[in-house]
Amino acid sequence: MSADLEMLTAPEAAAVAGVEVRDVNRMIDERVLPESLYSNDASRRVKAGACALVRFYYDSADVLTASERRHVINHVVEEARHKRTLWTIKRWRDAKPHWTVNRPYLTLNFDPFIEQTIAGHDKLAKARQIVVEDPAILSGTPVIKGTRVPVYDVAASAEKGASLAEIREDYPSLDNDAIELAILYAKATPQRGRPKAGLLNKGKLISRKIVSRRSA
Repeated sequence: MSADLEMLTAPEAAAVAGVEVRDVNRMIDERVLPESLYSNDASRRVKAGACALVRFYYDSADVLTASERRHVINHVVEEARHKRTLWTIKRWRDAKPHWTVNRPYLTLNFDPFIEQTIAGHDKLAKARQIVVEDPAILSGTPVIKGTRVPVYDVAASAEKGASLAEIREDYPSLDNDAIELAILYAKATPQRGRPKAGLLNKGKLISRKIVSRRSA
């Protein structure tokens, strides 16, 4: 996970914007997102504020054409340039930009996308705070702070369709907030390779220790 939450990896940007990673990459690859809002130097990074544009592009897909959405994005970016608006969430918390795009057939208020992006960014920061990697706990597997519950096990259960109530039943030490933050963390920080802490069986995770004991 990137150390600076103002420059996000594609998975982090997707988590903040509430879309999939492929959606973020598509906007960059197809040059929908202006080059000034991302970097492809060592690895792909997106300015945190640009997540508002990503969210707008996909949330408005049902009511605006791709061409209209591109126009809105270009208009907002140009207005931000003239007003010297920084695309940083830290600055936006103190003074939110207010962008309104007027077209002959519509007036678009960008405030909701700004507010949702700030909320998503804050939630990502909170998710990072509740996850710890300690060599003394499950050999450094990312777990939820104060527990021995692997973050990716919780996320895998949710991905398999388990409800919050079912996950709480499997992990009594967790509340809904911790579960949702664990799911968000896993989305923003995709696990490389195969899961180490558990095996999937009928949508639930069963520890390797239990499986080995039953096989003995």
